[in-house]
Amino acid sequence: MTTLVWFRDDLRLADNPALSVGRDDADGVVCLYVHDEESPGIRSLGAAARWWLHHSLRSLAASLAEWGVPLVLRTGAADAVVREVVAEVGADAVVWNRRYGGAERLLDAALKKGLRDDGIDTRSFPAGMLHEPWTIQTSGGTPFQVYSAFWRACLRMPEPRHPLPAPDTLTAAKRQLRSDDLDSWGLLPHDPDWASEFGQRWTPGEKSATAALTSFLAERVDDYADGRDMLALPATSGLSPHLRWGEISPHTIWHRARAAEGDVQGFLGELGWREFAWYTLFHRPGLAEENIDRRFDRFEWAEPEQELLDAWRKGRTGFPVVDAGMRELWRTGTMHNRARMITASFLTKNLLLDWRIGESWFWDTLVDADAANNPFNWQWVAGCGADAAPYFRVFNPLLQQKKFDPHGTYVQRWAPESEGLDPIVDLKETRRRALAAFDATKNGRP
Repeated sequence: MTTLVWFRDDLRLADNPALSVGRDDADGVVCLYVHDEESPGIRSLGAAARWWLHHSLRSLAASLAEWGVPLVLRTGAADAVVREVVAEVGADAVVWNRRYGGAERLLDAALKKGLRDDGIDTRSFPAGMLHEPWTIQTSGGTPFQVYSAFWRACLRMPEPRHPLPAPDTLTAAKRQLRSDDLDSWGLLPHDPDWASEFGQRWTPGEKSATAALTSFLAERVDDYADGRDMLALPATSGLSPHLRWGEISPHTIWHRARAAEGDVQGFLGELGWREFAWYTLFHRPGLAEENIDRRFDRFEWAEPEQELLDAWRKGRTGFPVVDAGMRELWRTGTMHNRARMITASFLTKNLLLDWRIGESWFWDTLVDADAANNPFNWQWVAGCGADAAPYFRVFNPLLQQKKFDPHGTYVQRWAPESEGLDPIVDLKETRRRALAAFDATKNGRP
């Protein structure tokens, strides 16, 4: 029996249920990754995410090569490519780990039915969430809208399963298959190479993800609850891009954190926030385009002024903490979570620009941008999301800097010259304008 293992956002060997199924097949396994930008509804990756994917695939291929198993790379519509590889290798079974976006679920369901109709044993497995989203409901049988209630319900569920070990052996299928040259996909930037500093901050791959978790639990988890909002402190885990690409599973993080010494509840709560984002996407597939609070469908966003928008994107607003966050993003492909909230609030409330404009920019520039967390968090800040921040909460970037970067260390690291720039807007006037617009929307006035 030959099994085709289809990798997607699960670029790891450990705690990979689909890979574990095929490890004992007498005729070996075929490991496949499909770069799909053709299937209907599949969102093309942003530029920073493409950089991460390139290096993560390199790492996965090296790990599989230790067992003598090649990683087969193909491009095209996933349905056609998977069927093509099944025919080429004569696979008896196809396995994958589940995805939770609307377009991805439709694609997977149709492919599973078609393969089964052809007599191919086809199975999918839970791997990317602690609990399958359809298992968590209110007492009335509806999806949760509030994080705290959702997370309490999750904590009442049976303990998430323990992670599976990496296979102790793998056997490659006897037939060698054609594979694309990864470099030919053009995932890396050039002319210019704007990602030249990414490699100083990040090392994609499963081994680095495991090392990051080990370091965090041993050295910083005790300071997480108090330090995670301080912009200049290395208090966070640095796991978000590794989680986004499935280089480490939430089950591994959950159980290793629970076994660690120290106060891990705040950290596990943030894992729960990630869970809530994916849960919301499952129930609202249009999360990146549609307001969760439909009253915001009539909200009058300002017409984008290119000069103001460019100032925000380039970190030249004249508000140092905003500028520092946006420049950190451009140079490293990431941004401190507190800075994400500050910069998003500035765009949606001080500039009164549609949250989808910011979501699109973050999608293109964040290495950890995924289909759930990116739009979910933008909607939360904008005030139109699930369990959203109150519409009247407008982060004052000057007060935020004073509170979370009191010595100016973060600003000096990323945007030292911003102190000398003229502010592009008046905070008091734009706050008043935002509150008036939000109040009108809340009360149903045109």
